[in-house]
Amino acid sequence: MTEVSSLTGRLLVATPALADPNFDRAVVLLLDHDEEGSLGVILNRPTPVGVADILAPWAALAGEPGVVFQGGPVSLDSALGVAVVPGALSGEGGVSSVDGGGRPDGDGDGDGGAGQGGEGTAAGVHPADPGAVQSGEEPLGWRRVHGAIGLVDLEAPPELLAAVLGSLRIFAGYAGWGPGQLEDELVEGAWYVVESEPGDVSSPDPEQLWRAVLRRQRNELAMVATYPDDPSLN
Repeated sequence: MTEVSSLTGRLLVATPALADPNFDRAVVLLLDHDEEGSLGVILNRPTPVGVADILAPWAALAGEPGVVFQGGPVSLDSALGVAVVPGALSGEGGVSSVDGGGRPDGDGDGDGGAGQGGEGTAAGVHPADPGAVQSGEEPLGWRRVHGAIGLVDLEAPPELLAAVLGSLRIFAGYAGWGPGQLEDELVEGAWYVVESEPGDVSSPDPEQLWRAVLRRQRNELAMVATYPDDPSLN
């Protein structure tokens, strides 16, 4: 199999040509990407459901707006926490490091990326095991994905992280791609791939994140930010 260059920690920004309504103007943070597939969460899909309604102990640590975000169309009954720890040492991680057992097992129900989710698409997110954290570089209950961005063990006491978290988002569901599926979509021009910034996780105006991420690019992508929501108006 051809080696896949990992895009873990980068953003997938939906191109105007992407027709799947699940990903219209989506900004996806890739939490894991390798030969076995890809997994990420959509950063700009807030729901009306408050964090306090489903995970009350974590509500005080969730940034504004204090609501649950729909991370993608797969496994909507699972919750996943993504948090930024300011000052965390740079490093590479991924979902495969969350429970030490590789990518979460999937049950095959639900769509994956802009196409259909393959059998390799993950369908459950296992929380990190706080007892497995041995290094002082990572706070107990948090596992690095990329740089200062990491996954939170939502079964751990929030007090473990209260003093170190810079921001926290709670997601219901996620986006998943089977082996080679995301690569095919990139070839088809469905996504722009850009660098993430820690502030993307906690944007106070998530509905404007698609335009904001494109606008900060120092190339022709900055012009795409002006693309109308209704192409007929162009």
